[in-house]
Amino acid sequence: MAPVHRSVKSWGAVSVVAGVVLLTAAARPAGPDRPADDGGSSAGDGTAVVSVARTFADAGAVLDDCGGADGVCAATGAVHRTAVLTTRPGQDAAGTDAGPALPDLPAWPGGPVEIRLKSPGGLADITVADSRGRRLAGVVSPNGTRWTSTGQVPAGHRYTVRIAVEDAGRGAAGERRFTRLHFATAPAPAASDEGRLTVAFGPGPGRYGVGQPLTAELSHPVPAGNAHARAHVERALEVHSQPRVEGAWHWVGPTTLHYRPRTYWPIHATVHVRSALDGVQITDALVGGPSRPLTIGTGDRVEAVTDVAAHLMTVRRNGQIVRTIPVTTGKAGYRTRGGIKVVLGKEPLVRMRGDSIGISKKSKDFYDLKVRWATRVTWSGEYLHAAPWSLDAQGTDNVSHGCTGMSTEDAAWLFAAVREGDIVQVVNGEGEEMTPFDNGFGDWNLRWPDWQRGSAQGPALSREAEATGPLHPEV
Repeated sequence: MAPVHRSVKSWGAVSVVAGVVLLTAAARPAGPDRPADDGGSSAGDGTAVVSVARTFADAGAVLDDCGGADGVCAATGAVHRTAVLTTRPGQDAAGTDAGPALPDLPAWPGGPVEIRLKSPGGLADITVADSRGRRLAGVVSPNGTRWTSTGQVPAGHRYTVRIAVEDAGRGAAGERRFTRLHFATAPAPAASDEGRLTVAFGPGPGRYGVGQPLTAELSHPVPAGNAHARAHVERALEVHSQPRVEGAWHWVGPTTLHYRPRTYWPIHATVHVRSALDGVQITDALVGGPSRPLTIGTGDRVEAVTDVAAHLMTVRRNGQIVRTIPVTTGKAGYRTRGGIKVVLGKEPLVRMRGDSIGISKKSKDFYDLKVRWATRVTWSGEYLHAAPWSLDAQGTDNVSHGCTGMSTEDAAWLFAAVREGDIVQVVNGEGEEMTPFDNGFGDWNLRWPDWQRGSAQGPALSREAEATGPLHPEV
């Protein structure tokens, strides 16, 4: 089969298939006296017809049949040649050879690989694995006639397909026929480092709180206008957790994605994230390269909730209150941000200066302090920390410049009790809401439907926002 040229993308909604058909489990074996059919059907002789095909992103549906002796579809120009193999009932087609070698499926990005059964019966069992034994993930349709890959199918890989077909049209009910075949994906065009897309996952390996989002930094931008490429990249960023959760990626910018579950991660979960982009052609100019996977774990569910109006922080571990702490938060002009934040890090001693947030040294509000037991929640410098100078106000008044202050004893306890990724929430205040992406991890302030709208596999993006680096502390 000649590979389909990339120009098929321009055909828009026309269905495009590049593939082959395997006829298996026939009642009569092929041999010198009986050549195998080319493009035959399953009618009348119990033959099972299996099709392996690759679809494209523009295709609205898979083309089932192509007229003509050589399988050329006049409507689209797509080549749909057939390779035929017949076997005796119950015989493994690979018992005497390696199974039929099928022409390469195109490497151009688009739809999945599909293996379809066109004859009566159903796919009783099917496995698709590469030469190293790694299985290609996929699902069987409810009627048992179609297997569709759900993971990325890289270029330049050879796969072995093992199939068991329930023969509904011949013999005893439930009789199975077996076969094996091979297909490969065409090699991707050579790419220089400038054209190779890799992914750096974050945070680093370790154990985190249940609010910790995953991050993916791409080596090359994928603009919002290229929806197919974004969806292709997103599908290849595979996240698996134990226990399993519902989650989604959200495009923060052309080179940045965040992943979070619908609700917080389960306690004591294990989360694996990997890229399946290696060898996958993403655009004309970009081919996926190898990326290092990441595994993290979660600890207990620790939540520190500050009620600004009550001047009180309540700390819960796995839903149980473990400590209540009198606090002071931002005064007028410096109100503490409301909403949900995530612990970014901990600093046992940090110097905080008013001029780092624009307060003149001549102002009565200027400060220059060495602060102990500082738990950071924004890159711009919002902390939960010891504030022994404001003990009289803690529990009664808000006198800080935006941070949450408490006694040295309480701050030391909190510093030891929390880890990166734990949840810090501020309620009943007058400050602005924590932004989702530009000042730390405010991801949880987006409702789940809004989060899903940031996925390339859902509605179009409503905005582009770039994450910023750390600025200076505010006290």
